[in-house]
Amino acid sequence: MNANAASMDGKICLVTGATSGIGQETALALAARGAHVVMAGRNAERAESARADVVARSGNERVETLCADLSTLSGVARLASEFRKRHDSLHLLVNNAGVVNLNREVNADGFEVTFAVNHLAHFALTHQLLDLLRASAPARVVSVSSEAHRFGAVDFDDLQSERAYRGLPVVAAMRVYGTSKLQNLLFTAELSRKLEGSGVTANAVHPGAVATRFAHNNGALGRLSTGLLRPFFRTPAQGAATSIHVATAPELAWVSGKYFQNERLANPSRAARDEASARRLWDVSLELSGLED
Repeated sequence: MNANAASMDGKICLVTGATSGIGQETALALAARGAHVVMAGRNAERAESARADVVARSGNERVETLCADLSTLSGVARLASEFRKRHDSLHLLVNNAGVVNLNREVNADGFEVTFAVNHLAHFALTHQLLDLLRASAPARVVSVSSEAHRFGAVDFDDLQSERAYRGLPVVAAMRVYGTSKLQNLLFTAELSRKLEGSGVTANAVHPGAVATRFAHNNGALGRLSTGLLRPFFRTPAQGAATSIHVATAPELAWVSGKYFQNERLANPSRAARDEASARRLWDVSLELSGLED
């Protein structure tokens, strides 16, 4: 661990999408700083393999896994419930899990999958763990967004992307993905406003283009595309750097509602700063997830 790195001793951290790529590297960095890390992922075998790797590289045995499918609200609820059974405090929540789909898919709840995983799952998970975060203050919520938010647009009449998936699959997929990343920023902004004075901060980060398993669910085309671009991508450790910085830097203890890239403050798009859209997305997300404010 870097001698100048902030210690996380005694801190309980939950990282979603933690069984590979940026999420696993984020979990490793937190464990190396002494945190008790809970790694959430879909596949039990992959989760255990990732946990063993984090323990071996960090030298910290206080690493555990929770398996949950964040593509459905019931999966999100199970993750929140299982976490509560094990822990009565939460100092850091890293909303890292994400997908991109070349073709439109709908989950068991009737929601388009990119919207369901990238936005609604983390909205619902944060909401269901918010009392633990408040009780554990000072605490932080870090959500992984993307510069892709700049070519997204939130259409409240088409949140399930029935129209957005028209046209060339790659173009449509990136438009839908970009919209979900814009939703991450709007959620972060509204969450920050609602948490003002609570001791809990909420910020979003751009990891950069990273060589991970991301997009490999799209078959041969997805694997070929990422394979060709891999030489130009950051490593997962480089991609995790900004998440780790925002999660642990002492100087950011009271900074909230901001967007970071390359471990520095960045300016999101004008759409991401629209307070009316942020409030409306919050209210719609509450309704869709069946939660109360």
